[in-house]
This record gives sequence, structure tokens and C-alpha cells, in this order.
Amino acid sequence: MGQVETWNDLAADLAIDSIRSTTEAGSGHPTSAMSSAHLMSVLFASHLRYDFDNPKSPSNDRLVVSKGHGAPVLYAAYKAAGVISDDELMSLRKQGSLFEGHPVPRLPWVDTATGSLGQGLPIAVGMALAGQRDGLGYTVWVLLGDSEMAEGSVWEAMGTASHYGLSNLVGIMDMNRLGQRGATQLEWNSPAYATRAQAFGWHTIEIDGHDVEAIDRAYEEATGISDRPVLIIARTVKGHGVSEIADKNGWHGKPLPGDLAERAIDELGGYHGVTLSVAKPDPVLPAPAKPPTVASLAGYVRPTYEDGVATRQAYGDTLQALGAVRPDIFVLDGEVGNSTFANIFENAFPDRFFEMFIAEQLMVGAAVGMAALGKTTFSSSFAAFLTRAYDFIRMASVSGVSIRVCGSHAGISIGQDGPSQMGVEDVAMMRAVHGSTVLCPCDGPSTVRLVEQMADLDGVSYLRTMRGVTPILYQADEEFPIGGSKIVAGSDGDGAVATVVGSGIGVIEGLTAAESLAAEGIKIRVIDAYSIKPIDSAGISQAAAETGAVITVEDHHPEGGLAEAVLAGLAAEGVNARFRSLAVRNMPGSASPEELREEAGISAGAIAAAVRDLIL
Repeated sequence: MGQVETWNDLAADLAIDSIRSTTEAGSGHPTSAMSSAHLMSVLFASHLRYDFDNPKSPSNDRLVVSKGHGAPVLYAAYKAAGVISDDELMSLRKQGSLFEGHPVPRLPWVDTATGSLGQGLPIAVGMALAGQRDGLGYTVWVLLGDSEMAEGSVWEAMGTASHYGLSNLVGIMDMNRLGQRGATQLEWNSPAYATRAQAFGWHTIEIDGHDVEAIDRAYEEATGISDRPVLIIARTVKGHGVSEIADKNGWHGKPLPGDLAERAIDELGGYHGVTLSVAKPDPVLPAPAKPPTVASLAGYVRPTYEDGVATRQAYGDTLQALGAVRPDIFVLDGEVGNSTFANIFENAFPDRFFEMFIAEQLMVGAAVGMAALGKTTFSSSFAAFLTRAYDFIRMASVSGVSIRVCGSHAGISIGQDGPSQMGVEDVAMMRAVHGSTVLCPCDGPSTVRLVEQMADLDGVSYLRTMRGVTPILYQADEEFPIGGSKIVAGSDGDGAVATVVGSGIGVIEGLTAAESLAAEGIKIRVIDAYSIKPIDSAGISQAAAETGAVITVEDHHPEGGLAEAVLAGLAAEGVNARFRSLAVRNMPGSASPEELREEAGISAGAIAAAVRDLIL
């Protein structure tokens, strides 16, 4: 059998298995899988370099199926490669199956979850940047749908990929013309796609996506380009090979009924049983070792402070200190590094710092791609701007990768810049992410110790930092366990009549309130809830039970913030107490931080007034 016949027969088998598995499941996207069958056939048979026995080998090519709804063709290719059985393939979309409706890393050969469209290319940019930085020769292949080319995150990735000259990145666009509800914006206008990609600095190749010889030549050409990324624009037909559904609207996301499935399989020539042996990279390298924990590092020098410091600067100082002893740490920033203080790391380790410009979706997506390949990533921008990247953060949780995100300039306390720059939704956003950790330190030493722990944390972790300088409250060697809190004023059994729970600037305002109330003979306890998720339910509940009243203070909207975390903790512990939430309920404008906190009712004066109101 000749190579062309083998490729075509394998493509037919991939289409057939996509039909079989989705018909058996009663749901799925067979037509979207069929349009890319020839593209996947030639890639797996002749160009992908991958050791399925060592999926974490740093020398493996990476394959990101960004059009995640086309998962059946990927699973069919796994079957042809001999790494899964037909029974496993036919378990598609069934409870308990590893073969979900969209690819997830429960499968060892899938690096990140896809299916939220527009995310695959940013993730691939991160993988390609890591390979470029480490001097590894792998290629990152990305299968893109033409519908997702409308996503802004795709073009964020396009621009930055060419900026960094990522010649190890190859996008394969399955231009099948039809989206979910009808035609795409450009339909089969391949020259328009090519012109756009070229304007972003990419080399483009336009082909018939069902001509296996043309596909083979395109892949060969793509891997030979040495100075820029490549986009292969493949004109395909949705439902290719089956006349009853080919290029017909209304078949997106619909399995073929049994009788139609039988006719489709017959029209595709019946099952050919083609198997393939995917070539391994040379050499196959061992998976990267798990980096040492910060606590075990020799030579680590912790930043210390004698005077007040902004928590955002302590973040940057700690990254630099960690970077000196942890070569796995990669830092990304959204063109605000001189505000987030990520530039401290950049100045020390420019080869491990990646400027993502004002493209927060790309920044988080690239961090996910790097993290999937074993890098310890920290990404930073203003807290307000991270809302743009929320879907990427959400999908990082689905992927099960560990990323660390820092939102600086949080809250109204940034002052005169005004509400467009004020992150007052970020805590709610990050608390809602499955398995996340949400941290908000109030001074330099606590920031240092929390960033140290983030380097070793699993899952999505978030650090909220402030613009302004705050006084030093803690010693450099103070411990800040995740899920804990600190009593910073008052103590157990001190006769306090209320507990003030704050985080960040709320702690500082709470201490000022405690001083003013003490002058009136009113004792309160002030707790630093630096860990908002998980919240210290036991510690805060004990204080609530002893004092009988709780006031939360947060530079954040009340919805989803510290108050709700504290209330959930009290409920979990079965503690009832008088309760008051001080949070940003107004729409702030431009003013000094002090004026804004006073206006919003989160100042020391407002705290003292709330205490008096609750106890008198």
C-alpha cells in the first residue's frame, strides 16, 4: 500500500470512528471531527514526534486541539496509534470515562483542557516560548477551528508569537466554513485569513485540507520555517465524505442516527483497520524533576524590611529571591511590570521573564501552557484587568495545572486613577474558581511568606496586592499558613466586645480604629484574614463566639468577598454573632485613597462607628 493510500484510508478510519463513538454516545460533534480527519491522519502518521510511553518527555512535540469539540478525531487517532482500545473509544462521553466531550488532562497525552474556544493558541504560545527558552527542538502543533478565529485571544497570541519569532509553533486551521448556527464570517475565503495572519507576522500556507499530499508538503514546509510561526489554512468540508451531511448546515454537535451512521460508514469505504506507529523524538528525555520546595532550598535569601513597603513591591522582591534558587520559575506580565514590580524579576532574570503586553488572556493562557510543561509560573497585572482573563483562569482549573496570579493595585485604595483601574470584583472572581487559593497580605513580611508558599501550591492561586505603602506589622520569620489568620490587636480572653476581620488595607484601618476605640475604653480584637480562601473558619469563629460581634472590612464589593467567606466559615462552625459588613457599595470616583475609603465606609472611622452601633 502506498503512502497516499495509507493516509487516505487512515483518514477514513478516523472519520468512521468519530461517527461510531458519537452515535454510541448519543451526543458529540462528528462532522467537526470529520473535517479534520485528513489533517490529523498525515500529522500522526508522518510528522508528529511523540513518545506515548513518556508523555512528559521535554523533547516530545506538543499537540493542542484548540477546537476541543473535535475531540472524537483525536481519540480515534489514539486508537490508530495503539494506545487505547476500541472499547475505550466507545466509552466517549459516558460517566466515568476518560474520554470526555472535550479533551482534558485526565488523559496522559493531553496537556491542557480545551473547548472554550480561542484558548488553544495562547496555551501553545506558552509551550513554544518554553521550548525556545530551553533550547528544545520540539514543534507545537495547534488544531484551530475557523469559528474561533473570531476570538480576540487568538489575535493576541498571533501578535506575540511573531514578536518572539516562534518558529516552533504551527497552527493548522480547519477552515470548514460552517459554525454552530451557520456560516462563519469569512466562510472559505482563505486569502482573507492569509492576509490577516501575514499582517501579524506569520508565514501562511493555503491548502486543500483533504489532499493528503498537499497536507504533507505543508507540514514539511512549516517545520522548515526558521524565523516566524506558521499558519496552515486548510480548506475542508464539515462532514467530509458523507454526501447526506457534507457542508450542510444543521449538523453541528449532532450525532448521526444509527441508520445514517451505517450509510455514512459504507460511503467512507468501510473500516480499513489502519494502524500507525508515531515516530518518537530523538532523544526521548526524562520528565522534568519536581522542583524543590522553598523550605528545602539552600542559599535562599528572604527579603526583609525595616520600613513600610507596598505589598506589590514585596511580591517583586520575593520573585527575584526565589528566581535566584529556582530556575523553574517563569514570570509573565501584562506591560505593567513597573507597577506590579514584576520588573524586579525581569531585571535579574530576563531570560525567564516574558512580556505579554496588554493581552491578559494571552498572558494567562501562555502561563497555563508553560505550567503544563513543568514550569512554575507567576502572572501579574492590575487586579481590575485580570477580569478579562477570567475564562482562561477558569479553564486552568479544569486543566488541573498550577498557576499563580497576582492582581496589584487592588481596591479603591489606588486613589485618583478612578474606577476603571479599581479591582473590586477580583476576590469574588477568584474564590469561585474550583480549588483556588485566594490570599491578601497587609504588609511586606506577610507578602513574602505567602509568595514563597505559592511557589509550591497546587492549583490556581491568587495574590491580591496594594498600590500604597503599609507599615510593617510582622517579623520576617513569622509563619503564615494557608488557611490561617492572625490576631493583630487584642487577644483571647481580653474582654473585647467585637472582632474586626480585615484583609489588606482593612487590617491597617482596623488597627487605627482599635486605637481610637481604646481611648474610649472600648476593646476590640482585630484579625488579619490574609487567607480569604480557605478562610480560617475555626479561628474567626472562636473570636466571634468570645466577643459576640463580627465586623468585616474589605476594599472590595460585598458580593463574593471577605464578608461572605467569613459568614460561610461561621455557619460551618455553627457560631451565631452580630454581624456587619463594611465594603465598597458605592461607585467611587477620583480622590485620594483616604477620601475614597471614608466615602465608601471602610475607613477607621467607619469601623469605629460600626463597633459602637453593634455594641451599644
